[in-house]
Amino acid sequence: MSQETVQILIDMGFQKEKAEKSVLMTGNKGVEPAMEWLLAHNDDEMGPSTSQEGSASNKSDTNTTSSSTVAKSYKCEDCNKLFTDTTALEYHAMKSGHSNFAESTEEKKPLTEDEKKEQMKKLEERLKEKRKEREAREKEEELEREKIRIRSGKEMAAAKKKLEDENIKKIMDERKREKQEEKVARDRVKAQIEADKLARKKLYGQVSAEEPKQVLPIAVSPQKQTKDYTETKLQIRLTNGQTIVQTFNVKEMMAAVRVYIELNRSDGDAPFCLMTSFPRKVFTSDDYEKPLDQLGLVPSAVLILTKPQQ
Repeated sequence: MSQETVQILIDMGFQKEKAEKSVLMTGNKGVEPAMEWLLAHNDDEMGPSTSQEGSASNKSDTNTTSSSTVAKSYKCEDCNKLFTDTTALEYHAMKSGHSNFAESTEEKKPLTEDEKKEQMKKLEERLKEKRKEREAREKEEELEREKIRIRSGKEMAAAKKKLEDENIKKIMDERKREKQEEKVARDRVKAQIEADKLARKKLYGQVSAEEPKQVLPIAVSPQKQTKDYTETKLQIRLTNGQTIVQTFNVKEMMAAVRVYIELNRSDGDAPFCLMTSFPRKVFTSDDYEKPLDQLGLVPSAVLILTKPQQ
């Protein structure tokens, strides 16, 4: 039991027994709950207070030993306050810092009804002030918690945005790297195609120079075809049903068409074969080394992506 709380209630004019009981009944939670309990049980009957018992005892002692002096209270020499017991005296000393005390034959008079009412009025006012202070403190604590919650939310949002920005940057860097690799691969294929064209030109040139009479009749038809069709338009149907259309030089290799599909397809990266429907023809690995005009894909054709044959 908190003797400090009991003494505060005693100083307010409550009986010691009631003060102690209020502290016990409220679970020793402080002055305010104890005061509220006392206000609610103000009319409860209690036994005689310590001061009254002391007064009755002192009267008895006075009647029996009128010749002797009996200490009825303790007095603070610094402020002249009277205290009924040493507990109240020690609390006063701790609170005020006073150290000059002495026993006194003066009896601490109990409060009159008017004094009790005045103390009760002061007690109610103090309770109201305590409630206001508590409500203000709770409101301030709630405001501080809300500030902390908002600050934490902002910090979490900032951290999330930073993480998203880092992920976006990482994805962009990865795509940039992939595009660079694709460009390198595309340039390598183009270089190979150009090299193949140059080799074929040299080859055709040598054959023409060595056997002019034999090559001339055979070369007339391709030259006429080249003159008529220098490009071919290919419609490519992907496995997801979508179609891409691209124009190629008739002398480009079928391998260049395959590379173009791999770089521009939208149906994934699964392995595939190329075929035509009319007439039905599935192109083999040997066909990829042949130009488009030799494969009958001029001036236009439809290529279909299919799964590789097992």
